[in-house]
Amino acid sequence: MENTPHPGTREVTDGEAIAESITDPERFSQVFDRHWDAIHRYVGRRLGPEVAEDVSAETFIVAFRARGRYDLTRPDARPWLFGIATNLIGEHRRAERRRQRALAQANAEWTAVPFDEGSDARVTAQRLGPRIAAALTRLSAAERDLLLLIAWADLTYEEAAQALDLPLGTVRSRLHRVRGKLRRAFGGTDPSRLQEEFA
Repeated sequence: MENTPHPGTREVTDGEAIAESITDPERFSQVFDRHWDAIHRYVGRRLGPEVAEDVSAETFIVAFRARGRYDLTRPDARPWLFGIATNLIGEHRRAERRRQRALAQANAEWTAVPFDEGSDARVTAQRLGPRIAAALTRLSAAERDLLLLIAWADLTYEEAAQALDLPLGTVRSRLHRVRGKLRRAFGGTDPSRLQEEFA
């Protein structure tokens, strides 16, 4: 049966599509089709193109399995999906650090620098270019996640709070601290202009 709405009919929201997917799982494809490109772009910028496909696909698998717990009063699933993607990015990096440590222990001649929290920040920073690399490495993982959700995923403060399951006040105060750090790192430059650097 054709799912394309007739001209003049209203397109269902993400919340409605997810609600319908509880009894008709194929309806979840509307959420996938609507948001795959944005999630894939974001994951690729955070982790690189080599793993973007897998982590993005896993984001939608996790979302599909958790759809019964989605707050159906929220018409836009973007913040929820970006929250899942951010968690998976963190898991991927922790797994990568564990693999690096295991390789280092298994091979005494392994000469690579351990993939610790600092190098995790450097890998992300290298993707952004030299201008902000040093500033980004000085941010905590939580600060980086929040900054990149705002700058790359183009989420509002409210959506970032939903994505990270944080109170809105925490998001505002954390971003205020991040802006202060970036302003100092850039010699007083307005950090709101950094979004141009992330493009």
